[in-house]
Amino acid sequence: MAIQIRDALPSDVKGIFDIRITVKENALTRAELEALGITEESVEAMIVASRCAWVATDGEAIVGFTMVVHEEGYLFAAFMLPEYEGRGIGKQLVLAAEKALFVTNAVIWLETGKTTRAAEFYRRLGWGKETAIGKNDIRLEKSRCQGSRGKGGH
Repeated sequence: MAIQIRDALPSDVKGIFDIRITVKENALTRAELEALGITEESVEAMIVASRCAWVATDGEAIVGFTMVVHEEGYLFAAFMLPEYEGRGIGKQLVLAAEKALFVTNAVIWLETGKTTRAAEFYRRLGWGKETAIGKNDIRLEKSRCQGSRGKGGH
């Protein structure tokens, strides 16, 4: 069955959390997420309040997701089940998030580990203007006009 990208629904939250705790990089347990204020209830409230999350599905199963914070122009999360990595699904999810963020933000941003596969992934999608955050993390930005020139796929 073909992978589908669609808006996330409140009923997808359990699947989103199941993915979040199985990732290879930036792995966090449910308890660690909860300590950061990221709970199933808070994510469901975000999804109900605005179009802020997208899921990739393989049939009925959720295999990846992305989330944004519109007011801050922030790509908050993008994760895939490990067995679905490398198929272009993450790129489709991030491009959906970028498109939504660029509706109301001229510049969008994200934070990730400096030497992670995720950082390389975002750089390949045209994210740049790298700024160090602490010892191991970076902030990357992308501008609306940059995204429309092709590298970001808009």
